[in-house]
Amino acid sequence: MTDILANIVSGVLILAGAGFFLTGAIGFIRMPDLFTRLHAASLSDTTGMALILSGLAVHAGFTVAAVKLVFLILFLLFMGPATTHALAAAALAAGVKPLGAMRHAAKKGPGKAADTVKTVATSEAKAAPKKVPKNTPKNTSKKGRRR
Repeated sequence: MTDILANIVSGVLILAGAGFFLTGAIGFIRMPDLFTRLHAASLSDTTGMALILSGLAVHAGFTVAAVKLVFLILFLLFMGPATTHALAAAALAAGVKPLGAMRHAAKKGPGKAADTVKTVATSEAKAAPKKVPKNTPKNTSKKGRRR
């Protein structure tokens, strides 16, 4: 009787996890920009993964495999959001703008939107490192060095 109950519970968990993966895939296709796609995919994938691995752990019973699956769940629950954050931070650093920021600038009106774009461009220019021409001679004299 307990085997039948364990199989039913594990099947329900695995199907629920597959449903979350399917929802995330649909959200990934339907969302308009990188950040909303990343949000949809990360939430549904983390939940789907946890549900599927939980179903596999229930199906395995009280074995070493179930303990390994629980450790895998815990590891992936910590690493999934961390990788999502790293991808979003890298996209922002590369200059990818969120769609909401562009819409917000457009709602302000034509003059205000241009001011917002100038402000963003100015802040990015301040944050960017200054380029040094390649032909500039380096200070190799000993007089200019401090000790």
